Amino acid sequence: MSGPSLRQLHAHHAIHEGALSGAIAKTEEIEDLLRAKEYEVALQAADHLLEYWETRIISHADAEEEGFYLEMLEKNPDLEDTVAKLTRDHDLLRIIAEDIKKMLKEEGLTYEVMKQFHALLVVNAIHSRDEERLLLAEPSE
Repeated sequence: MSGPSLRQLHAHHAIHEGALSGAIAKTEEIEDLLRAKEYEVALQAADHLLEYWETRIISHADAEEEGFYLEMLEKNPDLEDTVAKLTRDHDLLRIIAEDIKKMLKEEGLTYEVMKQFHALLVVNAIHSRDEERLLLAEPSE
C-alpha cells in the first residue's frame, strides 16, 4: 500500500517538483564548478548528485512500482499499458544512473557524464508530467 501523498495529484506533483528542482540545482552547481576549474570538487559534487538521483528520485520510483502502480492497476486494469510505459521510464532512469556510475568510476567527470545527467533531467520531467496526467488527473466531464 502506498502512502496517501502518492494518490493525491497536488501532493504527488509537489514530490516530483521538489525532487526535480533539487536535481537541477545540483547539476547547475557541478557546471559552475567546472567553469571555475574546480575539477576535484566538481567530481565530488557529481558523486553526490548521483547519490541524490538514487536515494531521492529512483527510490521514489521504486515506491511507486511497489505500491502506487499496483493500486492503480487494481482500480483500473485498463491502465496496464500505461503502467508498463511509466515503469519503462523508471528503468531508463536506473540504466542512465548505472551508466553514470560506471563512467565516473572509469573516466571521471567528463562531458559525456554531464550529458547523461541532463538526460536524467529530461526523462524524469517527461515521466512525471505523464504520470500525473495519466494516473492522477481528474477525468474531464
